[in-house]
Amino acid sequence: MLSRVAHMVYWMQRYRERVENVARLIDVNLYLSIDAPGDAQEQWEPLVITGGDSVLFKELYGEATEQNVIEFLTFDERNKNSILHCLRESRDNARAIRQVITSEMWNELNQLYLYIYKTAGSKGKITSPYEFFQKIRSTCQLFTGITDTTMSHNAAWHFGRIGYLLERADQTTRILDVKYFILLPSPQHVGSPYDDIQWAALLKSISGFEMYMKKWNDIRHASVVEFMLLDPYFPRSVFSCVRRTLDSLRAISALSEQGSAYQSKPEQLLETLCSELAQMKVYEVIKTGLHEFIDNLQMRIIEIHNSLYRTFFSPNAYEMIYQDHQAELKLTE
Repeated sequence: MLSRVAHMVYWMQRYRERVENVARLIDVNLYLSIDAPGDAQEQWEPLVITGGDSVLFKELYGEATEQNVIEFLTFDERNKNSILHCLRESRDNARAIRQVITSEMWNELNQLYLYIYKTAGSKGKITSPYEFFQKIRSTCQLFTGITDTTMSHNAAWHFGRIGYLLERADQTTRILDVKYFILLPSPQHVGSPYDDIQWAALLKSISGFEMYMKKWNDIRHASVVEFMLLDPYFPRSVFSCVRRTLDSLRAISALSEQGSAYQSKPEQLLETLCSELAQMKVYEVIKTGLHEFIDNLQMRIIEIHNSLYRTFFSPNAYEMIYQDHQAELKLTE
């Protein structure tokens, strides 16, 4: 398939997943802010920090109030990670590959864009924030289901799957990082009922509370960290996302003319990360430092993305595959 098409379907799904996860971050913070002991800035500023947009936010808004942060993360297109901007990008990519995706996929994505665009046109006044962000989450999940049941599971589908799985893995680490940054105003709350509420809200933000409670009967921070990062079965855990990304990349290699004999650079990176996460124990994560471990994961996801771009999406992708293959053959001689 054309690298241009692969690139667009990848970003269509990656941007759509980012929309869903930004909505999840805002949604969980709306619930947490109700019982939060700290001031508004302590509760809302970390959402901007974990997205990497704190400098831009301060230039545009200054104070991190609930209204300012929601406006910045939802409607402000000067923020390249805002819901409206990401959904516009996802829709533009989908429109360019209408011949590849199904009409059901296009209609669902287009309707969600028009809904958010209309809300932004009313000066961003959200009458019911909980319902608004829940609708975004539900529609994004519906789009994923429609894609899986109406689109042929060919190379294009796998590139889209890789896009949203990598984005999901990255965003799961960011949601967990929110807890590290803010959700605990002081050490005295560690192990308190308030601490349990925060960890439970974190699980609910990834729709994982019920599955977590089926595996563990109580809320323990180490168990939540293990569930979100290392659980092999929960579909939003980092390990599960990385493993399925590797499966899709292998399927693409098997569908290509070269077959599956040659292992591309992205496959090598994913295989290494997948193997490490499979053997990792949660106490090792905590000993290393949760924030440091998350930073490392995010850097490796970026490295995988860059490798995917060089291997499949760049204009000279096939030439680079050939060169990598020849270099590997020399090493084995």
